[in-house]
Amino acid sequence: MKLGKVEFCHFLQIIALFLCLSGMNQAELSRSRSKPYFQSGRPRTKRSWVWNQFFVLEEYMGTDPLYVGKLHSDVDKGDGSIKYILSGEGASSIFIIDENTGDIHATKRLDREEQAYYTLRAQALDRLTNKPVEPESEFVIKIQDINDNEPKFLDGPYTAGVPEMSPVGTSVVQVTATDADDPTYGNSARVVYSILQGQPYFSVEPKTGIIKTALPNMDREAKDQYLLVIQAKDMVGQNGGLSGTTSVTVTLTDVNDNPPRFPRRSYQYNVPESLPVASVVAKIKAADADVGPNAEMEYKIVDGDGLGVFKISVDKDTQEGIITIQKELDFEAKTSYTLRIEAANKHVDSRFQSLGPFSDMTTVKIIVEDVDEPPVFTSHLYSMVVSEAAKVGTIIGTVAAHDPDILNSPVRYSIDRNTDLERYFNIDANSGVITTAKSLDRETNAVHNITVLAMESQNPAQIGRGYVAITILDINDNAPEFAMEYETTVCENAQPGQVIQKISAVDKDDPPSGHQFYFSLTVEAANNHNFSLQDNKDNTASVLTRRNGFRRQEQAVFYLPIFIVDSGSPSLSSTNTLTIRVCDCDADGRAQTCNAEAYVLPAGLSTGALIAILACVLTLLVLVLLIVTMRRRKKEPLIFDEERDIRENIVRYDDEGGGEEDTEAFDMAALRNLNIIRDTKTRRDVTPEIQFLSRPTFKSIPDNVIFREFIWERLKEADVDPCAPPYDSLQTYAFEGSGSVAESLSSLDSISSNSDQNYDYLSDWGPRFKRLADMYGTGPDSLYS
Repeated sequence: MKLGKVEFCHFLQIIALFLCLSGMNQAELSRSRSKPYFQSGRPRTKRSWVWNQFFVLEEYMGTDPLYVGKLHSDVDKGDGSIKYILSGEGASSIFIIDENTGDIHATKRLDREEQAYYTLRAQALDRLTNKPVEPESEFVIKIQDINDNEPKFLDGPYTAGVPEMSPVGTSVVQVTATDADDPTYGNSARVVYSILQGQPYFSVEPKTGIIKTALPNMDREAKDQYLLVIQAKDMVGQNGGLSGTTSVTVTLTDVNDNPPRFPRRSYQYNVPESLPVASVVAKIKAADADVGPNAEMEYKIVDGDGLGVFKISVDKDTQEGIITIQKELDFEAKTSYTLRIEAANKHVDSRFQSLGPFSDMTTVKIIVEDVDEPPVFTSHLYSMVVSEAAKVGTIIGTVAAHDPDILNSPVRYSIDRNTDLERYFNIDANSGVITTAKSLDRETNAVHNITVLAMESQNPAQIGRGYVAITILDINDNAPEFAMEYETTVCENAQPGQVIQKISAVDKDDPPSGHQFYFSLTVEAANNHNFSLQDNKDNTASVLTRRNGFRRQEQAVFYLPIFIVDSGSPSLSSTNTLTIRVCDCDADGRAQTCNAEAYVLPAGLSTGALIAILACVLTLLVLVLLIVTMRRRKKEPLIFDEERDIRENIVRYDDEGGGEEDTEAFDMAALRNLNIIRDTKTRRDVTPEIQFLSRPTFKSIPDNVIFREFIWERLKEADVDPCAPPYDSLQTYAFEGSGSVAESLSSLDSISSNSDQNYDYLSDWGPRFKRLADMYGTGPDSLYS
């Protein structure tokens, strides 16, 4: 019969206990009465205690206290005069002693893994005097181990990696199990390792727990992960030993043992000729079973007729080869290209060179498809020149474009008017000849950049664009003039021959050899006695005085006409007038005062005085405006206008009013007459001092006319008043007007208040009174019939 784990432990405890009691001397204290033994040179004293070590088995499962040993003194004659006591670790709580016999027992189950030994002290006392008869002595009780703890993997479960294709015996990982049993006693803590799952791929060394590969050429691409179960068993692996297990996950890491291979030997792609440069034509990929850096590729075009037209690069994320265009495609020039492309690993492992070349080749054929292209100009930019004197219709130049497609459709030309807003030029639609359409002016625009459109006759949507730069050549059509507006002054004390102004000229024209201007006085001014002109021959001229003694009182301003001629062909000239003012100057010749009035009235006011006067005038104006504004405000009436008073009525739509006798709800006089003198209105928020008791007389007007006019007037006022509140309302009571089909509905005209009154006549008044007729009528259609 098979024993369970618990029963087997009990069996081992009984055997160990039997061996202990039979094979060990009884730990008994005996008192020796022999004479002292003397050894030469060293005396030997008499000993009172003879000790052997106490042993107790752990995990005792019995119901009675476990016998440990016996204490006995030679003084004890067996007459009960001696008693024994224990002290120290576990005394009284774990270990007890029979004070008469000295027998020691353990009252609790002991665990060596919790505490391996206990240190106690023994004492023999006289029972009567309670005094020691022997000196106190210390002894140890050791807990004897049994195999009650299985090995445990404290660091499990484990994960490890090993390169694929590793040779047999390659170390993977080391596992370690610990056993809490006593390693110095028996084989309870001696562990051996074995593999329960993971064979035949891996093995484990029994003593060290090192896991190694057991098969060569394990391929990650075939299986990349293995789950191992490792067992650790004590008792050196013998039957009856305890065991523990752990799992080890081993992952095969990748090595570059797979060369790249294209799935196909050749590829073909169709692309339109209009595909822009740098566009992607195709993507190809060589398959590589490896991963990570071992699968990184390099692609290159090694041969073919498209080496300069296409290029190939690698996508680092997908490891695809991306073929792009480097030059524009032209179906009419070449209809297909052939490329030889090689794919190779970037990182090659020399250990696996024998598996074959780590590169592969494929062929890519690219077919160019024809596309209806717009016309193409013979030149991307045309440069033309024309004189600004050219007449309308003058031919400037010719542009030419053609249809690049096989059909070679005829082309029609036009000018993009967004580039020629003023319509200076025309173009012949068939020949492409550009002519002038307006007179040109170089000074307004020296260069015209226009865009010429070329459209296919059969497909006007296909439009080509050519660019024309037309330069306007200059002619001498602008006379020279002063370079600026000169402010020339001459001092009253100026000396003859003194330069008072240096002038220059400008010309809008742009002659090829540059400008050359000639200055002189006009014929009328050539013989004046005040000023002369000197041409400096560098496109400038100097104005000089001819006399002294200029006086502002005599003449404050002089006008000097100057004649300027350019060097164009034909030359142009103009007369420009230089204004010269006579001024009072200081000693350094700087002008101080140039007005004749300032000299006549030397006692004039200063600038500060004028500013003070202006400030006073402005202050007076502000005060006058404030006074006028305050007076206007005081004149404004404080009486609330009845037409603007929004508090006239509080309306409840479910209130029929108090009848004709109710005179407080509304003043009917305001409704019956529109000619009330509104100046007599009083403020509602101030108690008037005088109350008028009499009412003015009004002209009698029919009630319905008065009411209609009153309502119409209020309606117009409310429509044009932007500040009117949205809750204005007008209600009238006890005023029904005249001409109503229903006549009066007042309760005052009722004959009696008898509820049996007949209201059938309401149905004869029309649709407006249908609701009342349904409510109060006695007909078959009434609501309450």
